Amino acid sequence: MAQMRVLMVASEAAPFAKTGGLADVLMALPRALVRLGHAVDVILPRYRGVPECDRAGVVTVSDGKTARETRIDSVTSHGVRTLFVDHPAYFDRDDLYGPGGADYPDNAARFAFLSRAALAWADQGHHSYDLVHAHDWQAGLIPVLHRRPVVFTIHNLAYQGRFGAEWLPRVGLGRELLSLDALEFWGGISFLKGGVVFSRLVTTVSPRYAEEIQTEAFGFGFDGILRSRGADLVGILNGIDYDEWNPATDRYVGAPYDAAHLDGKRVAKRQLLDALGLPSGKADLDRPVVGMVSRLVDQKGFDLLAQSLDDLLRIDAAYVLLGSGERRYEEMWTSLAAAHPDRIAVRIGFDEALAHRIEAGADLCLMPSRFEPCGLNQMYSLRYGTVPVVRAVGGLFDTVQNVDFSTGAGTGFTFHPYTPAALMETLRQAIRTFHDRDAWRRIQAAGMALDLSWDTSARRYVEVYERATI
Repeated sequence: MAQMRVLMVASEAAPFAKTGGLADVLMALPRALVRLGHAVDVILPRYRGVPECDRAGVVTVSDGKTARETRIDSVTSHGVRTLFVDHPAYFDRDDLYGPGGADYPDNAARFAFLSRAALAWADQGHHSYDLVHAHDWQAGLIPVLHRRPVVFTIHNLAYQGRFGAEWLPRVGLGRELLSLDALEFWGGISFLKGGVVFSRLVTTVSPRYAEEIQTEAFGFGFDGILRSRGADLVGILNGIDYDEWNPATDRYVGAPYDAAHLDGKRVAKRQLLDALGLPSGKADLDRPVVGMVSRLVDQKGFDLLAQSLDDLLRIDAAYVLLGSGERRYEEMWTSLAAAHPDRIAVRIGFDEALAHRIEAGADLCLMPSRFEPCGLNQMYSLRYGTVPVVRAVGGLFDTVQNVDFSTGAGTGFTFHPYTPAALMETLRQAIRTFHDRDAWRRIQAAGMALDLSWDTSARRYVEVYERATI
């Protein structure tokens, strides 16, 4: 397998800028590709808060009407060079995409500029990249502007980069792109459609999701477009970083453990309860802890949880929640925690250390998603012996095998109908099983034995890259 030089273009990448799983992918996948012997550069905006780094060069970014000299900075870590487009007028702002979950009104211009700057770097710097790998709608104009091999990845089809048609000339694009076989989408334009239509190959983040998004139920209006590209659409399951997410070496967890020595998980459970101010006596440790690390939005099933609150409280379990999202759900869960301080702990926002401690200290991971392109937390949970309870959609379907009590096989508990009854029946079954120590240990061991590393997924991406460059 010959070495490939890949330029990845995205709107975020950990640890520099993060709002969700996209940033984790853009940290872990390039590192895995480098371990396989390939060369990867990642280019993203220089947002406010990105630390000082080296100057890599200056490019001229032109939209056909104006040209701007733009600095490109860089930092190298784990063999991956990350490049930053330094344009303060667009990127030196309080938020990545907009305040309070809203969008900045000029996001079309901001991310069109990102695409043009990335391609200027590739063309003017003579870096001889074999292909460009563009991620999500923010990089959707890459294949529209760039006629060489481009692979485009959909991380979440719900976010489509939709703008009014008047933005075409504003970002230097011709009116001929306002057509059904180009960017036109319901009278406006969609940057995501540009990525899907003009790329050599399209990938998404799990095999099941690749099937689902070609259906009306999960296609968000794109199902027909994606069916037309079905032969070029590949589902590759995201992986997780096994160095960062390892219960035996996790720097955030004071009680390392592995599948053969699970006693440390009970210690981690006590530490979690203590850290959150929940009681941690023997009876509390014997009671299951249900963990949720999530965005608090309908997609993640929080409307379903809202309909199930009375039933959740009837179960003898504690609940720990870390995340942020819609204000109504934040207020609902903080009110619950205030009313039940011995059983419910909620932290609004994101805390990397606490996320690790929840994965280590919880007994169950609850993810009742309406849809889930891939999901990472259920994979972290499997790695940590925290048994998932999930709805069988997208990457949750691909990663969690429902327990078969006739054979003992399985790694978690799944349900299909998006109803409170299905959710509660499955959660109750999981909690009954929790009290069967031997059965629970078998389920934990099966999940911890899975290979969900990025090394496996990276090899699939290399196959796609090779196919795209033939």
